[in-house]
Amino acid sequence: MAITRNLKNAIIAFLVPLPSFLFYLSFLNNYHSSLTTHPNNSPSFCSTLWTWCYHHPLLLANALFFFNVNVLFWVIGQIQSSHWIIDPYWTVIPVMLVHYYATHPLAKYDWWRSKIVILLTWVWSVRLTHNYFRRERWQWGAREDWRFSEMSHQYGKHWWWVSFFAVYVSQQVFLIGLSLPLYVVHSVNKPLSIWDLVAIIVCLSGIVIAYFADTQLHEFKSRNNKLKQLGKPVVPVLDHGLWYYSRRPNYLGEQLWWWGLVIFAWSLGHGWTFVGAMVNTLCLAYVTKLVEDRMLKEESRAHAFRLYQKTTSVWIPWFKSSPPGVKNKNA
Repeated sequence: MAITRNLKNAIIAFLVPLPSFLFYLSFLNNYHSSLTTHPNNSPSFCSTLWTWCYHHPLLLANALFFFNVNVLFWVIGQIQSSHWIIDPYWTVIPVMLVHYYATHPLAKYDWWRSKIVILLTWVWSVRLTHNYFRRERWQWGAREDWRFSEMSHQYGKHWWWVSFFAVYVSQQVFLIGLSLPLYVVHSVNKPLSIWDLVAIIVCLSGIVIAYFADTQLHEFKSRNNKLKQLGKPVVPVLDHGLWYYSRRPNYLGEQLWWWGLVIFAWSLGHGWTFVGAMVNTLCLAYVTKLVEDRMLKEESRAHAFRLYQKTTSVWIPWFKSSPPGVKNKNA
């Protein structure tokens, strides 16, 4: 049964982006004719549509996202009673967007910067995709995000329509907003500068930190699962490796990745694209609170985690501090 479900969800995941792919390929194959329509001929609906797609690349990206992700994914979620599919696509949509921006007829860019950003986006995506499937034990759609499950209980019979906005429309705001620097990179043609090197270092630092943080978290959970199976007490808190210096190094790494992309856009004169990364940072701050509140509700680890909170920095790695009430031995 589980194998059948896994195969079915894998097929669904590979088929769902086809509408966007087919539409965009049709646009690339037909926009030339729509731009050369004879003045005496009345433009057809298709030629008008291709002309609009040509002149509005960012609006087209949003339209494809709305119909293909928001609507189609939501319908699938209603049929399956699970909104799992948006999670793996978090790792894929930025890759689709960067190639879309690079291949749009109006694209203009520095070749080296484009290739660097595309490569970095692929590296980020591969890391995040690997972490997702490793966490899900290499299964497609075995479960949905725990936050969606909690919201479904919270909204009850209204969840079927609330989910459209809470799960999908919100993702459009995040993913399109966060990917704005990818659009800027492919709409401004300026030679590379020292700021591109800074952006590369920040992006790579984010990817590396997130990889090691997620790997340490995965190993910690795996060890605890083995201890449970042996009937032994589990370790309540992960406080070694990067987690010794920060309570959420994985979130730190993810933020550095997106802020690195902002530096690319800022160096091209479009610093306003920081809005997407800022919203993401605020969202992760809220998610951090949700995660930590959830951990404090677990009696077996509440005491240890409170001590961990008092001695360890939230995001920015820093040295341990002494818990309140404990005097410094060197004083």
